[in-house]
Amino acid sequence: MRKLANAELDRKNIEEFKEAKKTPIIVVLDDIRSLHNIGSVFRTSDAFLIEKIYLCGITAIPPNKEIHKTALGATETVTWEYAKDVLEVITKLKEEKVKIYSIEQTEKAVMLNDFTVANNEKYALIFGNEVKGVSQEAINESNGVIEIPQVGSKHSLNISVSAGIVIWDLFQKLQ
Repeated sequence: MRKLANAELDRKNIEEFKEAKKTPIIVVLDDIRSLHNIGSVFRTSDAFLIEKIYLCGITAIPPNKEIHKTALGATETVTWEYAKDVLEVITKLKEEKVKIYSIEQTEKAVMLNDFTVANNEKYALIFGNEVKGVSQEAINESNGVIEIPQVGSKHSLNISVSAGIVIWDLFQKLQ
């Protein structure tokens, strides 16, 4: 078995990416501290043709050398917007009939493997701060909460890992 060269992968250029039909998922990053986590989420969002990323609160914005290290150019392909207040983003998305889901551990959260999607819906996924998680205020305004099942000794996953798992899961369910 031979490893493929990048030229053999048939990936989109920036213009082709911009014109491509997007996956109906919007990522909302709220108060993410790590620039590497931000860049990683951009790269994952590029991989699955995510519609848009909202960067909220203290979340840094491109251009930024540290974000670029992990994004590897995805800040040029994935549409993004900065908003100071995540609650304003949630209100805007609700007005656009987007279904809002916080990725968190709460009472009555739906386990990711049990979460079902509707092909005619658009979804926004809120990922919160590395230490505090998604704010209670954002959870209260969400349509629901999705939890990633875990069985080890740790209580959480890195935000970039969580985003990769959830985005991939919804992407493949929407196909």
